[in-house]
Amino acid sequence: MYQKVDILLVEDNPDDAGLTIRALKKHNLANKLLHLEDGQEALDFLFNEQIEMPRLVLLDLKMPRVDGIDVLRRLKNDERRKVIPVVVLTSSREEKDIVESYQLGVNAYIVKPVDFDQFAKAVADLGLFWMVLNQPPK
Repeated sequence: MYQKVDILLVEDNPDDAGLTIRALKKHNLANKLLHLEDGQEALDFLFNEQIEMPRLVLLDLKMPRVDGIDVLRRLKNDERRKVIPVVVLTSSREEKDIVESYQLGVNAYIVKPVDFDQFAKAVADLGLFWMVLNQPPK
């Protein structure tokens, strides 16, 4: 079974997932991180009544089986799960994706920088904000 997860990373690109995990580890934010590779895996995890909800979901949009928009829609339409902060971390700059994500209730929409140092800083800043500074509901 799953251990307690603070950060759920939903990312199908192994390179992007590796960079994200490295950036979080560098700031000691990856101890309770779970990486899942597609939206269906994320939904199976998040809708498992046996687990404690993560403190943060980092969600890619363009994924196989179930895309990030559908994951976001299901989370934000569920009374128990809609309070989980979700940050879209994607390469999509498409206005329709940005607008739809915010309409569904995303907490932040970050376009992945191409430069590794910028990407690492963006991920570290996200992790520090959501895991250290943000006060979630109890």
